[in-house]
Amino acid sequence: MSSNSSPNKPKGRTNYALRQFLDNEASGGILLMAAAVLALLVANSPIAEDYFGALHIYLGPLSLQHWINDALMAVFFLLVGLEIKREMLDGQLSSWGRRLLPGIAAAGGMAVPALIYIAFNIDHPAALRGWAIPSATDIAFALGVISLLGSRVPASLKVFLAALAIIDDLGAVIIIALFYTSGLSLPDLAGAAVVVAVLAILNRRGVNSLVPYLLLGVLLWIFLFRSGIHATIAGVLLALTIPIKLTPGTPEATPAASPLHRLEHVLQAPVAFIIVPIFGFANAGVSFAGVTLASFTEPLTLGVAAGLFLGKLIGVFGTVFLLVRARLVDIPAGASWGQVFGVSLLCGIGFTMSLFIGLLAFDDPSLQDRVKMGILTGSLIAGICGYVVLLVTDREKRKAPAA
Repeated sequence: MSSNSSPNKPKGRTNYALRQFLDNEASGGILLMAAAVLALLVANSPIAEDYFGALHIYLGPLSLQHWINDALMAVFFLLVGLEIKREMLDGQLSSWGRRLLPGIAAAGGMAVPALIYIAFNIDHPAALRGWAIPSATDIAFALGVISLLGSRVPASLKVFLAALAIIDDLGAVIIIALFYTSGLSLPDLAGAAVVVAVLAILNRRGVNSLVPYLLLGVLLWIFLFRSGIHATIAGVLLALTIPIKLTPGTPEATPAASPLHRLEHVLQAPVAFIIVPIFGFANAGVSFAGVTLASFTEPLTLGVAAGLFLGKLIGVFGTVFLLVRARLVDIPAGASWGQVFGVSLLCGIGFTMSLFIGLLAFDDPSLQDRVKMGILTGSLIAGICGYVVLLVTDREKRKAPAA
């Protein structure tokens, strides 16, 4: 599928919004890298005890870490939900033709890492709960690496990566809702259902003020927090009820008048530059005291790392290759197979969502540390290899006409 040949190619407004989205995610990815490195340095410094102790200080009913992971990340999930809805109705995923390549590639890129993880941990039943950890691509990190390459990567591949990661996020949200819930409270679930129904009624009646939606969103978060379903799902459910206004006679939205666009615009910078880096700093810290080379070859660590590096590569690149060879889609416009291979490697950078699922999967701090080691190792290898492959293939591509 070529983004340039699509009969439903987005107009200037949508292209501008997409460029803005990519710029925000790429810049945020660089800041997230810095936050992760800082967390590792602090966790292995003389102030490590203060760092870990501060995360467990209680502020009201929750610890600082829970406020970050349950409340702040609900805002992150709200933005994810808004992006998914906008792209489905008014962007790169607004037609089945555009959804086919990134959609199937995302599915392959989630299934193969999970299978690789399971293969490594098949003899360790307690570890199997983390099967979904290597299935998620961190869009901010991946686009951050791509931003370092500038024009060396075709715009079509950047759009492909962004679309794939958005679908990937949707898959991760569904996985969290279905597989990482416990001790369900039916009264609270009923309360959450009532709130969602009221939000849907507001949407149907054309209420464009964001205030009632946000106030009800807080109530929805409280009900879900008490229900046993992870509270961050409230962000996605709220996002799906925020109205998006389409221009009559066209599939395009009118950003200035659309509540969804207004909220998304307000949230992009705080999420990219404040919330996600705070989450990264609070959760990427792992102490290497007592860690040996053998620690990196434990099934849990190795399963996460191999799932991200090999699983994402095989799942994404293999799916794209098969679809193109079957002539169901075209290779992204202006891209070589080497560049598709490089971007498939970048899909193995799993951080925010992978860390999040890891924290939900395991309560044991030692297992969480192994998960973090696997995520950091697999993501680092995937990021470096992807960057090098894209750099080398671009140079070869530039030399080709002179050959």
